[in-house]
Amino acid sequence: MTTVTCDITVSTDGYAAGPNQSLQNPLGEGGERLHRWMIEQPTENAAEIAAILESGAYIMGRNMFGPGRGEWDNEWKGWWGDDPPYHAPVFVLTDYPRAPLTMSGGTTFFFVTDGIESALEQARAAAGEKTVAIAGGASTVRQYLLAGLIDELRLHVAQVVLGAGEPLLEGLDDVKLHEVSTTENELVTHVTYRVVH
Repeated sequence: MTTVTCDITVSTDGYAAGPNQSLQNPLGEGGERLHRWMIEQPTENAAEIAAILESGAYIMGRNMFGPGRGEWDNEWKGWWGDDPPYHAPVFVLTDYPRAPLTMSGGTTFFFVTDGIESALEQARAAAGEKTVAIAGGASTVRQYLLAGLIDELRLHVAQVVLGAGEPLLEGLDDVKLHEVSTTENELVTHVTYRVVH
């Protein structure tokens, strides 16, 4: 069975995005500070960055793909420009159908309207022997954790306090995590958990 992983960055107070997410602030107010470790220290965090990008397929929520709600604006092709970083199939959870969107570099976005299990089944088929990654955002990660469908959770805890925003682990009291490893530097602590099913 394909391993399902999740990499997500949170603040030290547990938020995966700041408050008031918008087109201008896709990660919410102050949320861009969460990812300083990737931008400012790519060499120090090379192993963690490589692990994020080695999956054979990805799943994300609609909010991670774009700011819209309701019917699609077909001009919108994601936050990442013409060459998204995934270079693999990406399955976007949505209530609104949309034709697949093929981008440069091997990324194709598929829009899944029939739930998280269907998206995972399609991602497993696409990934082959590689892992499937739940890319985010927080709501999508919570759904997969609650359903017992994530095997490994890799939290990247940024040395940032947001004070408000979208909490990652809220309402997950019954989810059991077993710590496997921890590494850290001055910007981030990387903690890998095995999710106990």
